[in-house]
Amino acid sequence: MDIRWNIVVIIFGCAIVTLLPRVVPLVLLSRIHLPTWLIDWLKHIPVAVMSALLAQELLLHDGKFSLTHHFLDLIAAIPTFLVALYTRSLLGTVLVGILSMMVLRIFM
Repeated sequence: MDIRWNIVVIIFGCAIVTLLPRVVPLVLLSRIHLPTWLIDWLKHIPVAVMSALLAQELLLHDGKFSLTHHFLDLIAAIPTFLVALYTRSLLGTVLVGILSMMVLRIFM
């Protein structure tokens, strides 16, 4: 097996580019005491990002608002959202989402 060094360099370069944005903020912020209001504000970022991604996927089609294009996805999102809201369990939410889509695709 012939090793191509340019591929090895690309793999290591990708690893460094992936690792640096994750490690550098972690190292820097671990030494700084952040105010509680900032920590409370930062806790909302993952929820906001996930909401934006889900809304875009469920409500847009070709850049335009459409409730009919992803109709089954919207129906499956309702019980999934309720389970996520009440249980705060990632595993439960994913399982309910998968089962909802499975049942809807079988019967519709």
